[in-house]
Amino acid sequence: MKQLLEDNPMVLMEAAIVEQLRRSGEVRLHETLVNAPLIYDPAARDVMGALYLDYMRLAKDAGLPMLLCTPTWRANQARVQASGVSETVNPDAVSFLKELRDSQGYGDDRVKIGGMIGCRNDCYQPDEGLSAEEAEQFHAWQIRQLTRGGVDFLIAETLPNVQEALGIAKAMEATGVPYIISFVISRDGRVLDGSSLEVAIEVIDTGTDRPPLGYMVNCAHPSFLCPEQQPGHVFNRLIGYQANASSLDHCDLENSEALQADDVVEWGQLMLTLNQSFGVKILGGCCGTGIEHLQYLVTHRKR
Repeated sequence: MKQLLEDNPMVLMEAAIVEQLRRSGEVRLHETLVNAPLIYDPAARDVMGALYLDYMRLAKDAGLPMLLCTPTWRANQARVQASGVSETVNPDAVSFLKELRDSQGYGDDRVKIGGMIGCRNDCYQPDEGLSAEEAEQFHAWQIRQLTRGGVDFLIAETLPNVQEALGIAKAMEATGVPYIISFVISRDGRVLDGSSLEVAIEVIDTGTDRPPLGYMVNCAHPSFLCPEQQPGHVFNRLIGYQANASSLDHCDLENSEALQADDVVEWGQLMLTLNQSFGVKILGGCCGTGIEHLQYLVTHRKR
């Protein structure tokens, strides 16, 4: 993973999966595990797999490496055991992505599979975050399950609370697998608990013996980062951005019945600026995005 980042000025990451499935009307998402159990339904598995395959093909045609994340954002131990779904859902989800990758003849040198987890509670309510000690204990089971599945890296996404992120990082570092910590931020460029990205990164880098490969932001419009206002050294550690298509606040997006998306060109130019002016290498999409957003990045990237 480290070599991949060193060798490539741009690395694509998937765009939205869950939101596209929700709005497609072709599948029914699980009440608590969201899209994880879809891997056990052949028809739903094909629908979800088609999204991942579209992203992989785009990256291959562009000659860019691709990062994919398992559909396990909510598949923590408490939810899995309460759901009645197989307790092997996390490693099974890794196998699902490996089979997709292998079916297209892509090697793990160009398509990397990340084992994804999320925070325990509401990702937009930082006050519901766990302490570092609680988080390390709570998330360890899912992290071990994903590691046993053979992921190329681990990633925790949409984290609103730095202390929970620290506990997750401690549990991830214990595996020996490269890992990424990804925060959700507000439109002032700060983590939702009020911490600056500079402080958040410092807390985790100094609080772990084996710090993350790097940090990301996800589930926030690229304008939220306010990159010109960030200390320059933040970009030594901020390696990726998986951005919402809309510049609406999170609460407005959550309550919206219709798909919200700003102009693709504006979104794409902001993302390319992060890459070309600030060195943010991993670019992908979150809520409201699709193949057209990644296509814009590919078409207009600096050659």
